[in-house]
Order: sequence, then structure tokens, then C-alpha cells
Amino acid sequence: MARIAGIDIPRDKRIAISLTYIHGVGKSTALEILKEAGVSENTRVRDLTEDELSSIRKAISDYSVEGDLRRETSLNIKRLIEIGSYRGIRHRRGLPLRGQKTKNNSRTRKGPRRTMANKKK
Repeated sequence: MARIAGIDIPRDKRIAISLTYIHGVGKSTALEILKEAGVSENTRVRDLTEDELSSIRKAISDYSVEGDLRRETSLNIKRLIEIGSYRGIRHRRGLPLRGQKTKNNSRTRKGPRRTMANKKK
């Protein structure tokens, strides 16, 4: 496995797909990185040379990925909670933030159904 940005990316996939295993790199960003590094998007990871890997690593260093991105996101959420904004309150309560209805849906955010007095099992 090749190690890029602290992540072991899959060897048998195309490099354009493998880069998406890094948090903060989607398909379009992966293609930009490969274009900047001068590597073909159809190349398999196992076929990459060390020079190509180092150029990809250098290109990724310009982007905010993995730990830095996760830290930045969590700090943004903490800031919203701290200032008491509407979005911060929704984060604190574990409810959807972006105006969705919650009477019937939003089970992902709210978790499993809890009945009255939690008696029904």
C-alpha cells in the first residue's frame, strides 16, 4: 500500500479513485491533484513510481486534508455552539441543521425511536 497524507491507499484501484480515501479529497479534487502532479488518472497505484508518489504528496500538501480538516471542522462546530447561534443549538441537541422537517424523518440525527417513558421494548 502507498502511504499518502498518513493514509494507506488501496493498491489495486486507479489512483484517481484511491485518492478519495483521504478525508477531504473528493473526485474532482483528486483529478486536480493528479493534473498538478502530472500523473495519469488511469494509472493503478501499484504501478506508480516513487517520483510520481512524491509529486502527488507535494500536490496534496497544498490542500487541507485529514487531521487538519477534521480539527478545523470540529473547531467551527464548537464556535457555533459557544456563541449560541441557531445552528449551534441544533448541533447541541443533535437535530438537523438545515431546515429539514423533524416530525417524521431525521432518524439519522435523532437516533433510534424512544417511546414514552422508554417502556416499550
